[in-house]
Amino acid sequence: MSTRPVSAPANVHIRRYQLSDVSDVFEAVRESLTELQAWMPWSHPAYSIHESRSWLQAQIAAFDQRTAFEFAMIDDDGRYLGACGLNQIDHANRRANLGYWVRTSATNQGVATRAVRVLRDWAFAHTDLIRLEIVIAIDNVASCRVAEKTGAFREGTLKHRLLLHGAAHDAAVFSFTRTVPGVRV
Repeated sequence: MSTRPVSAPANVHIRRYQLSDVSDVFEAVRESLTELQAWMPWSHPAYSIHESRSWLQAQIAAFDQRTAFEFAMIDDDGRYLGACGLNQIDHANRRANLGYWVRTSATNQGVATRAVRVLRDWAFAHTDLIRLEIVIAIDNVASCRVAEKTGAFREGTLKHRLLLHGAAHDAAVFSFTRTVPGVRV
């Protein structure tokens, strides 16, 4: 007998965003405002569907230009569970930031852990990136646990690394790296 909650998705998939995702993104953000506001600078009480639409348009263009790779996390039924992606891409050093968030109704079910592993594998199969960094405010315990469970290497703590709502926060830095023949890392 499974100990997994009945509502937990059996599988978590990632897929490119589409403009038709605007309502799903907006609803998930609005549902999750209380949890998101502490850690996501873009999250605020007046968050609007216009912001979701503008963000999606920007991310679709960025994906095509290979300047960011943002994905919708979905379950087998296509339910929107949250977001994960690669951004702040540094092509010269073949490095990117890996970020994620899960809608409140899907938290504590392993969604982020599974999505981060899929995203890591996608990144190393479809890009030439050799380093993925996860930078998390040290007080964001849930996100730190996700990074640990995915097997990301904890490199240390950076003092005052993140500015969230005007306050400086120390950040834990985790990474995934790969060895590339002919490239010394």
